[in-house]
Amino acid sequence: MLSLNSRSEAPVIVRHAGRMTFDLDHHGDAEVGAGLVDLAVNVRHQAMPGWLAAPIAASLGGLSAYPDATAATAAVAARHGRDPEEVLLTAGAAQAFVLLAQALRGAHRPVVVHPQFTEPEAALINAGHRVDRVLLREEDGFRLDPGLVPDDADLVLVGNPTNPTSVLHPAADVAKLARPGRVLVVDEAFADTTYRPGVPHEPESLAGRRDLPGLVVLRSLTKTWGLAGLRIGYALGPAALLRRLAVAQPLWAVSTPALAAARACASPRAVAAEREIAAALAAERAHLVDRLLDVPSITVAGDPASAFVSIRLPEAPLVRLELRKRGYAVRRGDTFPGLGPDWLRIAVRDTATTDRFVQTLRDVIEERL
Repeated sequence: MLSLNSRSEAPVIVRHAGRMTFDLDHHGDAEVGAGLVDLAVNVRHQAMPGWLAAPIAASLGGLSAYPDATAATAAVAARHGRDPEEVLLTAGAAQAFVLLAQALRGAHRPVVVHPQFTEPEAALINAGHRVDRVLLREEDGFRLDPGLVPDDADLVLVGNPTNPTSVLHPAADVAKLARPGRVLVVDEAFADTTYRPGVPHEPESLAGRRDLPGLVVLRSLTKTWGLAGLRIGYALGPAALLRRLAVAQPLWAVSTPALAAARACASPRAVAAEREIAAALAAERAHLVDRLLDVPSITVAGDPASAFVSIRLPEAPLVRLELRKRGYAVRRGDTFPGLGPDWLRIAVRDTATTDRFVQTLRDVIEERL
């Protein structure tokens, strides 16, 4: 078994990743505690808009009936220019990872591109798959190189933008991974957080692509709309493949309130609001990156494009604990294959919160020098 290291000497491909000792089940919510400013969970904290809150509240009057996903599925399909048969609503994107792992048990060589959200690999391992890892390198800005993925990989999972690095890969590079006989799963849970001036839609998204063989795009409504507790996401892909996933899904897996949220968030009004939020987030992210780069001994991962930023710094585990003592929760990086203990992930917040946090971070680092 090859060893895994967070720096440039790491092997590009790590065989049988299920044997590695990473806490793949650790998530940012475990970092949050009473009285702490939450910089560990990548969920927007602003109040829910009325056009979203109202249909969710109204749906509570119909809870005596079993959920009917027809209208919500049609709305999501229309948003992405898809046929309704190419949409599968799920109880959060996390459920889609489990469905893929269960429905595709016959995969010969599953590969997960890391650093990456760990839930896809955990779901594969729990379903009995022997997973290989492709590791993107810090010195390359954690950018995707399609040539690193083995030709015989018949199930490939990659995030775009990628959690935890916040790197947004060019859609053309991700599309190069698609080929007959392979299922390509692109986790776009944070696609709605990305923004590019002059581009009226989500940059680098493959959600509307119907021409790429075996492409499955996973989406979440958790991040921008603060719906982590409601559990709503969806998969977009070939109808025949989604039917296989649906067979593995429990009956009535998505609740009536979650279906109401999916329908509302697929509306033109919601999409326009989403673009405005993403533009504001881009400015707040740029402010965070600028402040972090001004702190001695900190390196920012890649070119951040989403709702979070990862940084490398000396003694990161001790710094994280000291930040907790001073009121801030940040996400540890040692549970992400391809990163390691010298990394932390920080959620983008408003500029005032950022300024207070970065000053505290600077104080902690200077005290330890």
